[in-house]
Amino acid sequence: MPPQGGQSVFLGDQANAVADAIARLEHENIVNRVWARDQTVWPVDHSEVFDRLGWLTVATEMRNQVADLKQFAAEIKGSSFTDIVSLGMGGSCIGSEVIRQVCGRQNGYPHLTVLDSTVPSAVRAVGRATDPGRTLYIVSSKSGQTIETKSLYQYFRSLVEGCVGKHEVGSHFVAITDQGSSLVDLSRDEGFRRTFENSPEVGGRYSVLSYFGLVPAVLTGIDIEKLLERAASMTIRCAGSNPLVDNPGAWLGAYLSAMAFAGRDKLTLVTSPGVASFGLWVEQMLAESTGKEGKGVIPVVGEPLLDARHYGDDRAFVYLRLENDDNAQADVATERLVSSGYPVVRLEFSDAYDLGSEFFRWEFATAIAGSLLGVQPFDQPDVQRSKNATTEIITAFEQKGTLPADPVVTPFRSLLAQATAGDYLAIMAYVEPSIGVESAIFAVRRKVMQESKVATTFCYGPRYLHSTGQIHKGGPNSGLFVQMTTDEDNLEIPGESFGFGTLASAQATGDFQTLLHSERRVIRINLGRDAEAGLLHLLSELCTAK
Repeated sequence: MPPQGGQSVFLGDQANAVADAIARLEHENIVNRVWARDQTVWPVDHSEVFDRLGWLTVATEMRNQVADLKQFAAEIKGSSFTDIVSLGMGGSCIGSEVIRQVCGRQNGYPHLTVLDSTVPSAVRAVGRATDPGRTLYIVSSKSGQTIETKSLYQYFRSLVEGCVGKHEVGSHFVAITDQGSSLVDLSRDEGFRRTFENSPEVGGRYSVLSYFGLVPAVLTGIDIEKLLERAASMTIRCAGSNPLVDNPGAWLGAYLSAMAFAGRDKLTLVTSPGVASFGLWVEQMLAESTGKEGKGVIPVVGEPLLDARHYGDDRAFVYLRLENDDNAQADVATERLVSSGYPVVRLEFSDAYDLGSEFFRWEFATAIAGSLLGVQPFDQPDVQRSKNATTEIITAFEQKGTLPADPVVTPFRSLLAQATAGDYLAIMAYVEPSIGVESAIFAVRRKVMQESKVATTFCYGPRYLHSTGQIHKGGPNSGLFVQMTTDEDNLEIPGESFGFGTLASAQATGDFQTLLHSERRVIRINLGRDAEAGLLHLLSELCTAK
């Protein structure tokens, strides 16, 4: 029997596979060993030289900081700031974006915008939508060395200085970083309003319940005490003293690994509209943690809901259902999946603040799945490979003034023609986020699913480099990768010899090269100057081609 309370399950012919995974957890005493911080639960990883298990207790520990965080939020609310812009990449900011979308903003508090792009039009759009003289910027980086975050800081610091002058500019910036990082020194030297130093024992994608997620949340009026209470409650439920069948995180981890071993490694999230953005966070958690050594759970988020006949035997489902939301379509779709024999786990949100408990459930489940799969869930070696490739391209640009030539154009149809059972299509778009772009890509995904019966994923570049980029290169070699770029005017980065356009191009090319070196099937499509128009043209070609 699966754990009760907020969860229902249909496993069909996969029931024995999950039962076997649970039996292995019990036989190897894995849950108790995790809580004992026994790192032999996972393969030894010498690149991780310190403990990365601080997330196990961070929710409880951060409850001691609630009063201070609320006081800081009151200070900002009582000031002239109308907006907050969070500058970061990957785990440093995805969690705060999810909390923003699910929990909303309380009246009277500043608006929050999360900027995790180097695409010039995306950076310009944030600059135009906010008044730098009335904006508080949160610079989020564990290491303080992330090139995207550093570049964004340099750009917006220049804008703020132009509005308020050199002596006041520091008061418009807040840092969230690890203890002792270079960002701590920068924030002190440049007079930041506040620096929040996080424990280095909490890895980036496991940091949502630390300062990285809580500072942006409290500044927009979200009740972080309630969020942490829910997380602490789930922490207790996942304790090693509880029977495995009543341990929500351990059971989910067993399900994830069992499905991957059974060939159902496309973990497809179905969500209520109100918690749809939670998929962004789950996507990074699973892809970056498990996608190694040719293994992994491939998260499929935001996909069109189609009839069961359009799904392959490589699918397993989790339905994240928010009570009192508009759930009719998702309810019907998941019932049809159950009727067709697909494994479906339904997790219930009673309200938006159950986000806190779900953050911990999925963190614990991912750690458990990593152990069962035999991968190290706290490193990201292939993310670093793409970073290194980008650095090499930027260095060459600074020396020669040119970027590598664009890849040879390959028709989209020729990539799709290579699809076989168990493959998936990954769309990686270096474009400014917009409703129009997402609608067009949604339609492309639908068409591909209907024709090829393969799973589809989509993420903006360079965001994906810090999330699904790991599983693209380190996970199963079952991906069909299409990188989408646009023709954009460059945007200067103060103090650098390259601009945002150059940086984004270097990131796209560096990742393209890394995918090729990993023997992945990858093409690039240039959408022209209008990304939405380019996507609609691509969709038209897909619909008319024989």
